[in-house]
Amino acid sequence: MKTNWNLDKLYKDYNDPKYEEDFQKLEVAYTKLHEALNKENNVEELLLCEEEIMEISMNLAIYSELRQAVDSKDNKAMSQINRLMVLQSEAAKDLSSAQKIFGKADIDTDNKTINDYQALLKQAKIQYKHLLDDEVESMISAMDISGGSAWGQLQSFLTSTLQVEYNNKNITLSEIRNLAYDPDEKIRKEAYEAEIKAYKKIEDSIAFSLNNIKNQVSMLAKKRGYESPLELTLENSRMSKATLDAMLEAIKDYMPKFRKYLRHKGELLGDKDGLKFYNLFAPIGSLDKKYDLEECKDLLVNVFKNFTPELSNMMKEAFENEWIDFYPKSGKSGGAFCCGVPSLKESRILTNYDGTFSAVDTLAHELGHAYHDHLMNNERIMNMDTPMPVAETASTFNETFLGAYFLQKAQSREERLALLENDLREKTQCVIDIYSRFYFEDTVFKKAKEQFLMADDLCDIMKEAQELSYGDGLDKDYRHPYMWACKSHYYSSGLSYYNFPYAFGNLFAQGLYALYLKNPADFLPKYREMLRTTGVHSIEECGKLMGIDLTKKDFWNASLAMIAEEIEEFCNL
Repeated sequence: MKTNWNLDKLYKDYNDPKYEEDFQKLEVAYTKLHEALNKENNVEELLLCEEEIMEISMNLAIYSELRQAVDSKDNKAMSQINRLMVLQSEAAKDLSSAQKIFGKADIDTDNKTINDYQALLKQAKIQYKHLLDDEVESMISAMDISGGSAWGQLQSFLTSTLQVEYNNKNITLSEIRNLAYDPDEKIRKEAYEAEIKAYKKIEDSIAFSLNNIKNQVSMLAKKRGYESPLELTLENSRMSKATLDAMLEAIKDYMPKFRKYLRHKGELLGDKDGLKFYNLFAPIGSLDKKYDLEECKDLLVNVFKNFTPELSNMMKEAFENEWIDFYPKSGKSGGAFCCGVPSLKESRILTNYDGTFSAVDTLAHELGHAYHDHLMNNERIMNMDTPMPVAETASTFNETFLGAYFLQKAQSREERLALLENDLREKTQCVIDIYSRFYFEDTVFKKAKEQFLMADDLCDIMKEAQELSYGDGLDKDYRHPYMWACKSHYYSSGLSYYNFPYAFGNLFAQGLYALYLKNPADFLPKYREMLRTTGVHSIEECGKLMGIDLTKKDFWNASLAMIAEEIEEFCNL
């Protein structure tokens, strides 16, 4: 099995004639869009032009971004990303004009293209009032290249190339963070201390990145008439504030349960004043088996065959057909992600695999994203834009399904304890840590408008966020003030608050799994249809497809109550 992904199906390299041909096709497509703007009854033609633009530009962008993800020093990739952004910024005026036409269009018609894009056109009508003058939209797009996007690239470059001094050698940030899962407390503590120390080398530069990105987003949100960047995010996510508030209020109600789990884990590890951060990911019980890639593949393929062979077969294809880039290395992005490639009807997955059960769980998560992509592969390309919150549904459902499978198969008390703890550790991250990230980002948005937030200020806000969410579950003398520096989710000028979708995805998936257990045969068709159509529905409509009212605390309380039961079992074991 090859351990690096293969991008040759897109382009062999930048010298591939197809690459330049596609760039020229994209330029022609933008010209066609410009010409169509001056025609009457042009809604269908404009939609077809934008469809063509998206199909070509996605291939070009995906290729360069994936190359850069595994090698932040790939100068060719960086220059091609900028080249594409320049072309897109030059067309921003025309794209803005098209959006205004969509916002005013009569969509009551028998035209197939217009009917296929009903959801997109309805969203355009909602966003119409927030569009600025075409020249201003063009200038915003052009300036973002050397503004917010450049600051985001700086954070990515600094964290992916940072050398961390550990045991008399230099290793990557991804490698040092992976040691948080090591069974040896001494290794975890030394890795934590080395990580915290290493951020000192880059903290000021990253602080500049965060301040400038957030101020750019705030300024543009205000110019567009939004009350806040959060309102902008919710509108783009097709999610109501009522749903977000219901979920956050339910989480607040259940925080004492999560803190009980953290304190109990701390007591097991000898932490008397709450869990020390370097023990947050410490394994408990006997779950020290390491899985090589063949074992990982066989495990996932066989487990998910019990859910649906469709998913199992797709997983097998992903392992065997070079969809996945597995191992950490210098210059490679940390964490993990999945990128759908619609033109290939495939996905590409980045992970920093270390063979632990947690790494297997992460792969299951990313393959859930790939399954979501798979179900949408036959949709029209502009109907594949899934709102952030439901984008984490299939991935988190996979984690829930895998965890439940292992719990059912547990052979001993120690194994069950380890599996419960692994599951609770991940759910605590998706609920409690995400709450802290939401609070942190919300606070930064508000404070950055009034003052420049130096690295020490950002560390103080992060500690405040961790106090609010983790409370006495974490030892106040051993928290992680630099969680703002290593999370790439904060550093996008086009995507804010990429935190609450993880809590949404986790709790939504928890509730969906409960529905699955009640009636598997009835669940699967509804689940597939819901995932297939996420690009054309609001968050609340997705819930209704599954018989759930997401604006009520009842659903969120029920999902959190299931986690609370696991916490009680863990503490009793």
